[in-house]
Amino acid sequence: MDRMLRNGLIAFALTATGLIAAANPANAQTKASRTSAVASPSYFTATPGLHMERSVDGVLTVTFNTRGGPYKFSAADHEAFVDAFYSISRDRANKVVILTGAGGEWIGDIDFASFGDVSDPDGWSKVHDEGAQALENLLNIRVPVICAVEGKAWVHSEYCLTANVVIAAAGATFNDAPHFAGGIVPGDGIFTAWSYYAGPGRAQAWLLDPKPISAQTAQNWGVVAEVTPNGGAVARANALAAQWLKAPEVTRRNTRIHFVQPLKERIIRETGYGLQLEGSSASAVVKASKGAVK
Repeated sequence: MDRMLRNGLIAFALTATGLIAAANPANAQTKASRTSAVASPSYFTATPGLHMERSVDGVLTVTFNTRGGPYKFSAADHEAFVDAFYSISRDRANKVVILTGAGGEWIGDIDFASFGDVSDPDGWSKVHDEGAQALENLLNIRVPVICAVEGKAWVHSEYCLTANVVIAAAGATFNDAPHFAGGIVPGDGIFTAWSYYAGPGRAQAWLLDPKPISAQTAQNWGVVAEVTPNGGAVARANALAAQWLKAPEVTRRNTRIHFVQPLKERIIRETGYGLQLEGSSASAVVKASKGAVK
């Protein structure tokens, strides 16, 4: 009797669903609209420095760019990235995320002037908060992440190292252009990320004497997982993403969460303090420059 009752309820539910659909032909269009809305949410176009495009199977490619060309990091994007990375992290339509750059570069340059007076405590407080939040929000992306590097990864390469796998073209180079060479502490998470993969001794030596290292060297250090021919990093990232998509979604999400947790703990513990030290050193640079002018 219980089985008959259960089967009857199932049949009734299916019939009711069919009747509702028949009574409302717009249902199919509504569903299509929802699918379209999920495929292109508003945050895709909210940050000019990030071009976002998602495949039908949920692979989100995020391309750092400046007006479609090689990306130059700016204060405006430093602010915008906080919300952008958060939006990516909470959108469950994203199944795999690929981070890359436009014009044959990853991030090769920075607009220092856009950050204004970095010796102003109010100004640096903003930089501090955005720096910590943007990095934490990248680490809060709860699906597998791939970083596909072409050309220069000379600015904020720690963003790249929040990925589970880094793929670099043979001609790619890694460097830390903005920090010690400019007189400021590498405190924004770059030391934490590089020491996590390459070891603290190697990371310290490199950040104290910053110079470009090749993709092959970065692979030897344990930072880069694969080296591809030039122009092939994104294609390889997409092939890898397609392979990962064969696993159940819960497995993919939980594997990302599990793998990124140790790095996330270190970033949360160390980056706020590091940015405070970086801010003090930035003030010292400004003070020294003013003394030199006098």
